[in-house]
Amino acid sequence: MASVQYPQILEDPLRNRGTAFTAEQRRVLGLDGLLPPAIETLDEQVRRSYEVFCRRRSDIDKYVNLRELQDTNIVLFYRLLVNHLEEVLPIVYTPTVGLACQRFHRLFRRPRGLTLSYPMRDRLPELLRNRRQKDVDVIVVTDGERILGLGDQGAGGLGIPIGKLALYTAIGGLNPGRTLPIVLDVGTNNQDRIDDPGYLGWRHERVEGQEYDDFVEQFVTAVENELPGVLVQWEDFASTNARPLLDRYRDRICTFNDDIQGTAAVALGALIGAVNVAGQPLEEQRVVILGAGSAAIGVADEIRAAMVEEGLTPEDARRRFWIVDIDGLLTADRTDLTDAQRVYARDDAGGAVPSGPAPRGSTAHDGQGALPHAIGPFGPGAGLAEVVRGVRPTALIGLSTARGAFTEEVVREMASHVERPIILPLSNPTARAEADPRDLMRWTKGRVLMATGSPFPDVEYEGRAVKVAQSNNVYVFPAVGMGVVAAQAARVTDPMLRAAARSLGSLSPALTDPHGTLLPPIAALRDVADTVALAVAKAAVEDGVAPHRDDDDLRDRIARARWEPVYAD
Repeated sequence: MASVQYPQILEDPLRNRGTAFTAEQRRVLGLDGLLPPAIETLDEQVRRSYEVFCRRRSDIDKYVNLRELQDTNIVLFYRLLVNHLEEVLPIVYTPTVGLACQRFHRLFRRPRGLTLSYPMRDRLPELLRNRRQKDVDVIVVTDGERILGLGDQGAGGLGIPIGKLALYTAIGGLNPGRTLPIVLDVGTNNQDRIDDPGYLGWRHERVEGQEYDDFVEQFVTAVENELPGVLVQWEDFASTNARPLLDRYRDRICTFNDDIQGTAAVALGALIGAVNVAGQPLEEQRVVILGAGSAAIGVADEIRAAMVEEGLTPEDARRRFWIVDIDGLLTADRTDLTDAQRVYARDDAGGAVPSGPAPRGSTAHDGQGALPHAIGPFGPGAGLAEVVRGVRPTALIGLSTARGAFTEEVVREMASHVERPIILPLSNPTARAEADPRDLMRWTKGRVLMATGSPFPDVEYEGRAVKVAQSNNVYVFPAVGMGVVAAQAARVTDPMLRAAARSLGSLSPALTDPHGTLLPPIAALRDVADTVALAVAKAAVEDGVAPHRDDDDLRDRIARARWEPVYAD
C-alpha cells in the first residue's frame, strides 16, 4: 500500500506537502525515509522557498524556480505568491512571462494544462478527457499568435494561460484544482520557432481562414459537451480573430476576451478614478487613443458605453473619441478599417465634437464655457502630434506597442491645455510602453494623472517618491472569474464588466489622497478582488444571467468559494 501511496501523493502537486507531512502522515503513507526527518510548518517552508527564490539572479531564473514549485507543491506555491504578491507578480506574469513564452521549449519540465494540436483536431473530446482536473470552473485558452507585444509564439503561448490562472487563484481565490490552461496549437508563422530544433509545437505555418474557424468550433463544441457551463477566457489572440471569436461565442457559452474586455474594464476603472480627481465628468472627456487593435477598440467601446450611461446619446459619446493607428487618424474615407474600427471613423474633417460645457480646467473653450464647434481640421493621414494639437484631449491612452510614442512634444502640448492631463500608456511589456512615467511627471510638472500597462518603479519628483499605478488586467479578470463562479452566471455580459470597472474606480486611492495612485496597491489586490467580484455577481443577477440572490447571499457565496493556500486537516 505504501509503495502505491508514495507516487500518488509526493508527485501530485495538489496533495503533496513535502516536509510538512506530519510524523503520523509519513508513517501511514509510507513516506518515512523518503523525506528528510525535519517536519516544517507551511510558514517555515515559505521562508525557505523564498530564500531560494531570492538567490536566483535573473527574472527568468526566478520564473523557472516558481514554476518548479508550482509543479511540486500547489499550496506552498500559492502561499509564497500571496505573501510576496507585489514582488512575484512581475515574475509570474508580465513582463517575465513574455520571455518565458519565447523560451517555453527550453524551459519545459513537466506538462501543465493541455496542448490541443491541429493534427489531432478530430480527437479533441478525447484530449479534453485526458486533463488532470476533472471538475473545471475556468479555462484560459490562447492560440499563441499575439503574446503580449512579442508576436507569434506558437505552442509556447501556453505560458500565458498558466500565468493567468495562477493569478485567478492567488488573487481571485479560485480553486487551482478547478482551472485549466489550454493552447490551441494551430502552427506558427514565427520562422525562428519553426527553425529552432528545440521547438516543441507543431512545425507548420499557422492555419487560417475556414480551417482555423472550424478548428475553434470543434474546440468549443468539445468544451460544451465535456465541461458544460465552464467559463472560457480567450487570451492573446490576434486582432483578426479576437473580436470575431468573442462575437461568435459570447451568447453561446460563458466567455469573455481579457485583451478586449478585461483591458477595457481596467482602463475605464483608472479613467473613472482620474476624472473624479480632476473634477471633470466622464461624459465631458475628449479621448485620443493611439492604437486601433482589438484591445484599443475594446477600451473605446467600454468608455463610450459608460458615457452613455452618464447621459450622452450614443452619437455624442462616439464623437468624443479620436483614434490614431500606424496610418493616422481613423477617418470615414479610409478603406482599410474593420467594422469595429469604422464606428470611430471621423466624418467631420477629423474634428467636430458635440456642443456642451468644456471640461473644467481646460482652455479649449470660447470664453463662454462651450466647446468649439470644430477642432481641426486634419490633413490626410494625420498623426498623433497633429491630432493632439487640434483636439486638445483631456485623456490620452496608448495601446499601440509603439515605444516612446508619447513624445515630449505631444505631452507638453496636451498639458498646456489641461490642468490635470490623464495619460495612460497601457502597452506591454515594459519595453513597448508609449512613455516612461518619469518623463510624464517632468513634462507635465507633476500634474499628470497616469497609469501604465507594465510595472514601473517609483518616480522621484520634487523630493518625493511617486508610485506608478499599473493598469494591469489582474485588477479585473480574477474577480470576474470569482463573480461568475459564485453567482453561477451563464454568461459574461457587458454590464457585468462595467460594474467591475466602476467598482474598481471607486477604490482609487487618489480620491482621498492628492498624491495617491489611480488604482489600489498590488498588495491590496485580494481585498479588491472580493469587492469587484461582488459587483460582478450583483450585475449578473440584475442582468438576468444568474439565479436571483440578494447581496448578502452573494457575499457569502464568494467567501465560501475562496480557496486559501493552507494544508487541509
